[in-house]
Amino acid sequence: MKLKAIITGATGMVGEGVLHECLLHPDVEHILVVGRKACGVGHPKLKELLVPDFFDLSAVEADLSGYNACFFCLGTSSLGMSEHDFYKVTYTLTLNFAQTLSTLNPDMTFCYVSGAGTDSTEKGRTMWARVKGKTENDLMKLPFRQVYNFRPGYIQPTEGLKNTLPYYKYLSWLYPAFRVLFASYVCSLKEIGLAMIHCAGNGQQKTVVEVKGIKALAG
Repeated sequence: MKLKAIITGATGMVGEGVLHECLLHPDVEHILVVGRKACGVGHPKLKELLVPDFFDLSAVEADLSGYNACFFCLGTSSLGMSEHDFYKVTYTLTLNFAQTLSTLNPDMTFCYVSGAGTDSTEKGRTMWARVKGKTENDLMKLPFRQVYNFRPGYIQPTEGLKNTLPYYKYLSWLYPAFRVLFASYVCSLKEIGLAMIHCAGNGQQKTVVEVKGIKALAG
């Protein structure tokens, strides 16, 4: 299947990496990057839509129609945030965006970047894991063609991209050892992008995609 994909979070490390793989992949024929600010990437199959408020998409609904994949890479760390604030920017924002897309594009596959350790029971002690778990669970209830929840752990960035988090320069040299010693928690950003493209284009049985599944899908 040829993909017409919406990508969020392209000004962050994960979103930029997924966008990079989509631009290179022959099965992705058109990309709409949706964000609050420009991603700074130019390409013939790339279009940008600047949205000042992700909680009110009424003015841009027409621009979001006609797509069959969404790679939702928008997210923030819970560090220093109250549960109320983290819930708003993680659960409420994501579900508002996804509900709009599911109405406009019922044949869409929605791929959500969650995280290793996400709590599907929504009852655990760790705040971020509960909120992510509820987000995953409620995304699965929307009338999309399919929803996949990706749970990466440590992510090795793609060399040369500009939004790599600064501390990775101190960790990247350990990546070969991490990949051997902590194989179930370590993958590359390239593998995440390729796994998402595969899921959107071909589908797979498991809707929660852990690190092992990400690697397998990426080939």
